[in-house]
Amino acid sequence: MAITNLIAIPKDLNPGVSSAKQITMLTLLGNPRGTYDQTCRPVQNAALLPLIVTETVGPLRVTGLRPAIESLRKVLEDIEQEQPEVHAALGTAGMHCARFVRNSTTTISNHSWGTAIDLTLQGKLDQRGDDRVQVGMAKIAPIFNHHGWFWGADFSTEDAMHFEVSDETIRAWHASGLFGNTPKPQSEPVLSMGDRGPEVRKLQEKLNEHGAGIVADGIFGRGTQAAVMAFQAANGLEVDGIVGRKTSTALGV
Repeated sequence: MAITNLIAIPKDLNPGVSSAKQITMLTLLGNPRGTYDQTCRPVQNAALLPLIVTETVGPLRVTGLRPAIESLRKVLEDIEQEQPEVHAALGTAGMHCARFVRNSTTTISNHSWGTAIDLTLQGKLDQRGDDRVQVGMAKIAPIFNHHGWFWGADFSTEDAMHFEVSDETIRAWHASGLFGNTPKPQSEPVLSMGDRGPEVRKLQEKLNEHGAGIVADGIFGRGTQAAVMAFQAANGLEVDGIVGRKTSTALGV
């Protein structure tokens, strides 16, 4: 089967890794710039700029966060060994791009920190949101997962061209001192405004079990935040719109 052929989204995606949370990225790496829209714009954060580099890794020329590029180099080395046909066909539609996630006005894309990459095969993009994935992307996703990257095919709006450094890996890099002198992260991951992915969809489904009546689209927007705050108020929790341990436990997430 040709590597650009389309197949159904595989089951049991992204074992052991989750998409990087907005609080994790903003706390550990800072805000890349002051304003965002749907257009790619440069980083303005003077502390972050020294970590943004441009290098050739495997068949790709990319600009991104230095630790992400070093990790990508190892990913591509393994792809070359395990999936040489896919490796030979790889191209990129971009890595560093400070903007909102497409069709959002609240979620900062992880491309903004240079920790995500969109890939092509034989110059072809995997169409976003059609719930089909290119064979080649499915073949290399486990390799990305092994190196601590999350595959975007698991987003509610399937995005199989997209791979991003996971929340777990970002936290590990911070603990290793790769980001310099930055604040300690939350002791445990939380869900908040701007997050997206299967964890958010599960949260929304739980909120709906409590009568929220929101769309379970996997995107933590203002409607989800309002539903969280209403649940917190009704259950004697701190009303902050952030889903930490106490709110998660009360919801049964």
